[in-house]
Amino acid sequence: MDPVSRDLDSENRDSRPRKDSTADLQTHMGDMQITRGGDMLMDDYDVGDEKSDVAEITPDSSTDEPQEPLAHDFEGMKARMLPLLPDLEPESESIYTWDIENYRSLTRKERSPKFDCGGHPWRILLFPFGNNVDHASLYLEQAHGDEDKPPDNWYACAQFTLCMWNKNEPTIYMCHTANHRFTAEESDWGFTRFSELRKMFAQQWEGTGRAMVENDAVSVTAYIRIYKDPTGVLWHNFINYNSKKETGMVGLRNQGATCYLNSLLQSLYFTNAFRKAIYQIPTENDTEKKNSAWALQRLFYLLQTSEDAVSTQELTASFGWETRHIFEQQDVQELSRILMERMEERMKGTKAENALAKMLVGKMKTYISCINVDYESSRIEDFWDIQLNVSGNKSLDDSFRDYIQVETMDGENKYFAEGYGLQDARKGVIFESFPQVLHLQLKRFEYDINRDAMMKVNDRYEFPEVFDATPYLSEGADRSEPYLYQLHGVLVHSGDLTAGHYYAFLKPTVDGYFYRFDDDKVTRATLKEALEENFGGDYANMVNGHAGVRNPYTRTLSTKRSMSAYMLVYIRKSREKDILLDVAEQETPTHLAKQLSEERAALEKKRKDREEQHLYLPISVVTEDAFKAYQGFDLTNWESDPNAPSTPQTYRVLRASTVGDFTKTVAESLRLPAEQVRLWVMVNRQNKTTRPDQPLADLDMTISQAYSTHSTRDKPFRLWAETMTDIGDSKPSWPNVNPVPGIAPLVLIFLKYFNVEDQTLRGAGHIYMKRTSKVAEVIPAIQQLMGWSPSKDQALMSSPSSSNIPPTSNSAISSPSIQLFEEIKQSMIEPLKPKSTLQQAEIQDGDIICFQKALSEKVNSTIASTGGYTDAREFYDYLLNRIVIRFIPKIATEQEESTFSLALSRKMSYDQYSAKVAEHLKVDPTHLRFSTVLSSTGKAKQPVRRSQGHTLAQTLMPAVATYANSGQRPDALFYEILEMSISELETKRNIRIQWLPEGVVKEEPVDILAPKNGIVEDLVSPLQLKVNLSDEAAGKLRFYEVHGYKITKYLNTNSLLANISDYCTLFAELIPEEEDRADDNDRAIDAFHFDKETSKPHGVPFRFVVKPGELFKDTKERLSKRTGIKGKQFEKLRFAVVQRSLYSRPTYLNDEDDLSTIAIHADDQLGLDHVNRTRFFAGKGDSIFIR
Repeated sequence: MDPVSRDLDSENRDSRPRKDSTADLQTHMGDMQITRGGDMLMDDYDVGDEKSDVAEITPDSSTDEPQEPLAHDFEGMKARMLPLLPDLEPESESIYTWDIENYRSLTRKERSPKFDCGGHPWRILLFPFGNNVDHASLYLEQAHGDEDKPPDNWYACAQFTLCMWNKNEPTIYMCHTANHRFTAEESDWGFTRFSELRKMFAQQWEGTGRAMVENDAVSVTAYIRIYKDPTGVLWHNFINYNSKKETGMVGLRNQGATCYLNSLLQSLYFTNAFRKAIYQIPTENDTEKKNSAWALQRLFYLLQTSEDAVSTQELTASFGWETRHIFEQQDVQELSRILMERMEERMKGTKAENALAKMLVGKMKTYISCINVDYESSRIEDFWDIQLNVSGNKSLDDSFRDYIQVETMDGENKYFAEGYGLQDARKGVIFESFPQVLHLQLKRFEYDINRDAMMKVNDRYEFPEVFDATPYLSEGADRSEPYLYQLHGVLVHSGDLTAGHYYAFLKPTVDGYFYRFDDDKVTRATLKEALEENFGGDYANMVNGHAGVRNPYTRTLSTKRSMSAYMLVYIRKSREKDILLDVAEQETPTHLAKQLSEERAALEKKRKDREEQHLYLPISVVTEDAFKAYQGFDLTNWESDPNAPSTPQTYRVLRASTVGDFTKTVAESLRLPAEQVRLWVMVNRQNKTTRPDQPLADLDMTISQAYSTHSTRDKPFRLWAETMTDIGDSKPSWPNVNPVPGIAPLVLIFLKYFNVEDQTLRGAGHIYMKRTSKVAEVIPAIQQLMGWSPSKDQALMSSPSSSNIPPTSNSAISSPSIQLFEEIKQSMIEPLKPKSTLQQAEIQDGDIICFQKALSEKVNSTIASTGGYTDAREFYDYLLNRIVIRFIPKIATEQEESTFSLALSRKMSYDQYSAKVAEHLKVDPTHLRFSTVLSSTGKAKQPVRRSQGHTLAQTLMPAVATYANSGQRPDALFYEILEMSISELETKRNIRIQWLPEGVVKEEPVDILAPKNGIVEDLVSPLQLKVNLSDEAAGKLRFYEVHGYKITKYLNTNSLLANISDYCTLFAELIPEEEDRADDNDRAIDAFHFDKETSKPHGVPFRFVVKPGELFKDTKERLSKRTGIKGKQFEKLRFAVVQRSLYSRPTYLNDEDDLSTIAIHADDQLGLDHVNRTRFFAGKGDSIFIR
């Protein structure tokens, strides 16, 4: 095997690099050329993986060559098989031929000698008998070995052709071409199914009479061209790509369909003056997730300092968006404007006030100037961005000329100038100034009247790198500073109206490059990628007969580019350095760095805790203070608010430490010596309570041993900390609870006090009693514990920690009558018999005795009348059925206290929980009405009916689910404070009226409560108040019912409200003046709107006066005034006479027709034929918003 090698370095070749060599590098994924037969298939081999997004390999379909070169004509073959890729600059080239002998004797894998290209070694890799296929497999391989490792981060972007040929008959050959980015990880690339073995050894190679492998020999030639990589990502597969490392910038993660938001945020972030202004908003004391300014500051700070892509979840949460908003693509211009408004509000009164307006606001003048007299009407308005038409315009300048186009008002459209009458005039818009940062919104989406649908405009539309806005300024505008603008950002949409993707090309620095920001990936881009590739229009160099390029989002083929600019950001050249100033980390809000540092430390601690979790054991400890602060069942609530004083304290304890060590830790937290703390193991009883069982006496036992001995596996380890206080110099001595010969064991009893006056049930402490003691003997202990008796000679065995008991006052109250109950479990509270012994009452260690004072019947009656409980068992029942309900005002207010929570019983009736809410709100309970809450949207469902036999549980959690009560929250209610009582309200009916203040173009819903047995006249006064009508105007009100967008009935003042159908819409309007003044010859006709077919009505129907003998062109003027539809919108209307039947054919009218002679039947109606625009938004979600 004798290698033949030639090196053709590009620097020695007589060729000049193309001026437009910076191009869209992503689109040149490569062409596969197959010559002289052989279908090319590719399989995986080692790290070489033919990925579709890295190398596209397509058959060569060119037939323009008059004569194909021979295989040993290396220059001719290179020109034929390895054409220069447009817009890319070659760095070096090589041609190498490997002559192979004794083919059938080759091993499974063979490599050619090394050859050089671009200063790096290469070789051909051959699997003579296939790489697990029945084809010869041929690859190009970078030949850096273990001894000659490639430099760090080495790569080479290679276009190559591998050609196998018969060296004795050079007309027999097969070639395959590909492009690949060679790296140390992807060191080889090529063709697993290069050529079928059966054909290679056949005597006839495609009818030539000779074999490809002849005399057991064949030659393989490699043609290689290395290209320069101006962006650093040419043919990159983006596996393990690090945006921060490659570009110094990071992207934003896509939450679902938030790519449009990401592109806008990146644009605003790299408008550095905007970022700096956002940093100046004071948010130190307002770090809530609802604060969008704080969330935007954090996002910008993370983009500035993070090493990885940043999430926008905090920001969207601050906007108040739910999951459904995350998956809805919204209008970027609308989002931008709302975001600016919110930030402007937050900047008021701060040093950043007006910063955004100075940067982003320009001024335009709308004018009407008379031609023949010296009169002009004009107004100057601010603008934040400019919407420009794309359709019908070829460039940005065309759109601006279209924007300021002057309309001449003459003929019937003359302008009425005050003091001059009707005059010919010019109407238009002109700019007085442009902002420092110019946002241009390109209208890529518009209504197509031919398709009767919204469509994306993919026409070619050019915009320059430098834009001169001077020609579009008024004559009096200040031109002292040039209005030259440098392109800073191009926001792109790829796809169509229904599916697509957003990304941005931005130029972060004045003299830097453009970069592509595509969600979490940031790559360097060429100028052509940022500009020309986003002009839209047809693909260049499309081969004849090619069906087009497949849109990755719609999966359809098209010859037009689906990617096009929809928003441009220009910065005034004279202010570039002010806008793109450096924002150092020292200029960021200091509290952001502190917060994020603390959060990172907390995350690191959690990570470390997870790693060391097997070494530690979490232990929950109940203390005496926690028991006394707790109101509820058992000794504590193990899953309550961590900040509540009754919540057990959780310790993370090393398993290898001893019980004594842990006792010291608990004692330190209680600020006591370790000798004054004893730990008890708590066990789960069969009645589902958790009580102390026995003390941990062996202090040398390890925590792990104690857990395995006294607790159940996979169950939490829970302890009670018994304490002694105020023991003086005496040595602590714990009561004996274990059986000892000759000594009667004591039983540990916990005491709870039900305070009837305060309606509370809390822990009072614990005592020790002999098992043989009578139940009545507990009472003296309670009296001393509560300070209800000064007697010191009571038969009492109290805890050594009795020093924790409140001391007996010298003026203690007299001993009251006391009732005792045992708390067995939540639903079992039993009274205790005083004469029984504790043993007979089955009292054991850890049991709870509840006590209460017996009050007089008068006091009990007073407490019960306010909804209180006078018996401990009743209060326990309340606790068992207690539920915390969140009450939300149905009409939103800005007062935070208007939303509140109350603990109520599930058994409460409507009047009982209404009284509790009224007490909190300080209103009359009879004026409160409640509504259930739909869990999916948080909106109000139907009002709750007032019923004495209906409990709160039945309202919130009905036993039988129906359509009306399904999907509602079990822990929340809306409330509203009515102007009348519920009982009075039940005699009323809510009637919604669609009020028409201006023709039919505007309707306002008005809700009125009217008597169920009332008449239409009862609606007049409430409507007059709500829409602010005079008494004279109220006398001209007209009400009519509409069904199916057509008038069905006119109502007089005596019409019964009960007869108004729930399935009809009730409209109200003032009778038009021309109808009020109509003479006897005039008559009225009903009119309605329809879209092409009369069976597709829409809009608001109305009544119209028909005047006999009037030409329809004059009738149209009255129609315009009657409906409120004017200008171009009115010109698009077509008019027809339509009979009332559903499928009647319309008779269209001309200007010379007389409506009175065509609409002659009683059921004739006037139809207005125009597009129903509301249907385009029927499936659209709620409008975008920022809380």
